Amino acid sequence: MDTLTLWQLVALAAASALVGFSKSAVSGANTISLAVFAAVLPARESTGVLLPILIAGDVLAVLIYRRHAHWPTLLRLFPAVAAGVVAGTAFMMWADDAAVRTSIGAILLVMAGITIWRRRPAVTGREATEESGAPPMRGGGRFKARSYGVLGGFTTMVANAGGPVMSLYLLSAGFRKLGFLGTSAWFFLIVNTSKVPFSVGLGLIDAQSLLLDACMLLFVLPGAYIGRKCVDRINQKLFEQLVIGATVLGGLQLLLR
Repeated sequence: MDTLTLWQLVALAAASALVGFSKSAVSGANTISLAVFAAVLPARESTGVLLPILIAGDVLAVLIYRRHAHWPTLLRLFPAVAAGVVAGTAFMMWADDAAVRTSIGAILLVMAGITIWRRRPAVTGREATEESGAPPMRGGGRFKARSYGVLGGFTTMVANAGGPVMSLYLLSAGFRKLGFLGTSAWFFLIVNTSKVPFSVGLGLIDAQSLLLDACMLLFVLPGAYIGRKCVDRINQKLFEQLVIGATVLGGLQLLLR
């Protein structure tokens, strides 16, 4: 912290507030936070600093949306996610910052493109049903869950960038707004907590990173509060557009840095 300037601390504080906002309103928007942390801090080390902040946001999101989770979807995802986390840990043992940024950015843009292409006929024809936790049934569920699960586990381990991948999966599965937020909240609380031993083992979390976290956690709560106030005013179509837009923006930021 002694080497950070005032403006760098302000940028990290704003990015921490955005984590809270994304967890309670527009999941996937925290890719912008990821890019800010990676710009201010070394890219590898930034993932260790950001992880406890994400977990704090996950706890707040679970407290707000815990009743809206769809547990059958979560149970389908977790085995594939575990495989992705292991693969991501192996990747982090040899990858440099440039390889991390390029890989994650490319994955995010490809997944966003696939989701936009697949949803074109479905968005206009979908009925505006009650915003419950259960999505409509769609084909290819197991294969899609495994594919997105592995990618989500890999990207969340490598750069804490699993949010956009899982957001795209939940949108493609037909989740409505509250079901989306509740399922995403539980998913990332469990996954991010399970990543802590791996991050400690890789040297990404240490006493210095936790000291910086202690300062940045103060800004997560107001961000989550603002997000909770905003989410009821965002209709389903705009919500989905914001999630996909945040995914594309995050991918471009990682590729163009």
